[in-house]
Amino acid sequence: MAEPALPDPVAPERWTAEQYLRLVDDGVLGPDDKVELLEGVIVSMAPQNTPHAVGVNLVADALYRNLTDRAAIRIQLTFIAGSHSVPEPDAAVVAGAARDYLESHPRTALLVVEVADSSLRQDRLTKAAMYAAAGIPEYWIVNLPNDCVEVRRDPAPTERRYRSVTLMRRGDVIELAAIPDARIAAADLLP
Repeated sequence: MAEPALPDPVAPERWTAEQYLRLVDDGVLGPDDKVELLEGVIVSMAPQNTPHAVGVNLVADALYRNLTDRAAIRIQLTFIAGSHSVPEPDAAVVAGAARDYLESHPRTALLVVEVADSSLRQDRLTKAAMYAAAGIPEYWIVNLPNDCVEVRRDPAPTERRYRSVTLMRRGDVIELAAIPDARIAAADLLP
């Protein structure tokens, strides 16, 4: 007689970054699973439309062109933003070099960038609070519907918000808070 199947494990009410990364390491979640962990909830990521894809390419090009020798640039890669959040931001500028992250994903960044079209509400609410709580000094939302870049600075981690929000439009130049003399034209980020 066959043994009865084991019951399905009970998913936690709120996933931790460690539990989530274990799902990845154990092969439960793979590269084809387009998900990220936000505030303890495993959330599916929407497929990219063409404006979003172009926006991500433009952000990557601008960051590589202006920051390559000053920091590591990670495009749509895992970032640990606290004990319950493992997003894959469209771009993260982190200290050091790419090889510095062979053993573990970065847990802090100099700048995080999200390109927002249909995700604008989540990028403004959930992700802004998450990145502020993680103490990320600067968070940009490349806002495709409104053709601008929302620059958030001065995080208040305990309040889970940024104290400063500035809208940058075509013709404006963004000076990076954490990298002296680094400047990127807003127009270079917008499709």
